[in-house]
Amino acid sequence: MWSTIEAYRLISSDLTAALDRKAQEPDIEREIAYYREKIADIDTIDDFMENDRIYQFAMRAYGLEEMIYAKGFIRKLLEEGVNDSSSLANQLVDSRYKEFAEVFDFEGLGTTATIFDRAQEGTVDLYVRQRLETDAGADNEGVRLALYFQRQAPEITTGYGLMADPALLKVAQTLANLPESSSSVDVDRQAEILEERINIEDFQDPVKLEELMQRFTVLWEMNNGSTSSTSTPNVLIAGSAFGISESLLSQIQNIRKG
Repeated sequence: MWSTIEAYRLISSDLTAALDRKAQEPDIEREIAYYREKIADIDTIDDFMENDRIYQFAMRAYGLEEMIYAKGFIRKLLEEGVNDSSSLANQLVDSRYKEFAEVFDFEGLGTTATIFDRAQEGTVDLYVRQRLETDAGADNEGVRLALYFQRQAPEITTGYGLMADPALLKVAQTLANLPESSSSVDVDRQAEILEERINIEDFQDPVKLEELMQRFTVLWEMNNGSTSSTSTPNVLIAGSAFGISESLLSQIQNIRKG
């Protein structure tokens, strides 16, 4: 079994190939084929909600799998759309809901909502990525969190953005060496602490973002372990084979000693 950093690097070092392999898995391939065949025929919110395979596919693609059961809530989200500043999508802190309502904007675009690429191939691409992250997380939550952060972090510009997404916040707290209980601190102070301890501008630099994810996966391994039989010291010794710089290893060693 792989350690957190090994499993993450195995996927992230050739993400395109990993996504291609995931898309070719029989159950995923079937769901993609069905979605591609049917999505352009979905003209209304009723059509969308009543076709359970389409609905579940879309929900999973946008990371909302845990809310699949809440059809009344999702219907309200879609019925109110995104054009009104007081709509449900615009009031929710979690940005996933607004993104979902923007893509399936039946309220604003009517019957043309599903003809655009973002509702078709864009959603397919996200579905495959979500399945990759979810399946990786079945073995090791740290790998799922790292892959998710890698994908979402470039859109984040403030500490508040990290706080708005529970998964992003969990990674940020690990990187900043903050306990989960820090979430009870005043919101403004939380954002300030995160911005003090993490250079959010680094999210825009793929190289620096990758270094952050390497750091996170090692910290996660140290704090939580993994399903791997490989011990943390062995992970650190082998780290350079996965592209970890000597300076990063030194930082990790110092954190571990502290």
